[in-house]
Amino acid sequence: MSPLRVVVADDNFLVREGTRRLLEDSGEVDVVAAVGDAAELLMAVDRLTPDAVITDIRMPPGHSTEGIDAARRLRRTHPGVGVIVLSQYSDAAYATELFRDGTEGLGYLLKVSIGDLDELLAALKSVVAGRSVVDPGVVERLVQHRVRQGSSPLNALSPREREVLREMAEGRTNAAIGTRLHLSESAIEKYVNAIFTKLDLGTAPGVSRRVAAVLTYLRDPPG
Repeated sequence: MSPLRVVVADDNFLVREGTRRLLEDSGEVDVVAAVGDAAELLMAVDRLTPDAVITDIRMPPGHSTEGIDAARRLRRTHPGVGVIVLSQYSDAAYATELFRDGTEGLGYLLKVSIGDLDELLAALKSVVAGRSVVDPGVVERLVQHRVRQGSSPLNALSPREREVLREMAEGRTNAAIGTRLHLSESAIEKYVNAIFTKLDLGTAPGVSRRVAAVLTYLRDPPG
């Protein structure tokens, strides 16, 4: 299997080159470009058409949400390129902005994920396959907040269903969730269907219901 062709964007040279080295040492990734700002990122993708992009959320010139803006633009111009946005912030509002126009092929991970190569590689493979990934740290904060709200639909979920929801948000398959929770794949399938039912998620084309289960709340940030 050919290595994934990836562009890395981060204005911090050490982080950028460290990420490049980590990914390339895995033998599963070929970092075809490593750039320092959003403009260079967009040009690199236009020129090289990689399989995926890993970008920092804040880069020159404004050090605001350049990575998210670039990700949303790439989703329109290069829909086949998966994009992972790395952030220091577990605030769900950033993930809300990233997923505002759709979820396919997008991931939002906290920067600490760089230290877990297996997790980062799994996320890359998920977005390249058109799936979506939300960092479990973001999901955890969101779930805790919603459970504290008496009107939250999350209150309808059992503790086990919440566990499954968090695993779903990480992009894991039913089989992988079953392995982590020591349950059969058929049991996980029942939990997943129960979550979809309780959260009233339909089968809208082009939208992953697994991630929509999380985005239901990401799109309605705490007041």
